[in-house]
Amino acid sequence: MTIKVGDTIPSMKLTVATADGPKEISTDDIFKGKKVVLFAVPGAFTPTCSAKHLPGFVQNAEAIKSKGVDEIACVAVNDAFVMGAWGKDQGAGGKVTMLADGAAAFAKALGLELDLNARGMGIRSQRYALIAEDGKVTYLGVEQPGGFEVSKAEAVMAAL
Repeated sequence: MTIKVGDTIPSMKLTVATADGPKEISTDDIFKGKKVVLFAVPGAFTPTCSAKHLPGFVQNAEAIKSKGVDEIACVAVNDAFVMGAWGKDQGAGGKVTMLADGAAAFAKALGLELDLNARGMGIRSQRYALIAEDGKVTYLGVEQPGGFEVSKAEAVMAAL
């Protein structure tokens, strides 16, 4: 079943890259008592993700946070090393938290996984953005295949 507005983000573990190596972080720690913008991409370093999706949130981080957002996070079905490298490449430090969902467990728990086996990419996440307040989804924009409208930074800012 796909997550929807009004649902609670499931309690589970994701991974972040740190100077000391990968570190687990729980979704409870990310979302509890906070207003969070989370967006998901099919993969780090992929064309739309690198040219438009992540850069839009990096460039608009201050404006988004000025609307009462405590944290902006990006999640992808990649490992923490890849997410850390992509975050550095995109200048996300201090603006967007880069979360790794290495085995697509989070994508599957939300019902937003995407089967890209035919393209040699395995199971990934659909492209989406959500706003959650204290772990409860208040906005969810899931893109149609190939789309980039409801999950971009400007759409999220309009929903805040």
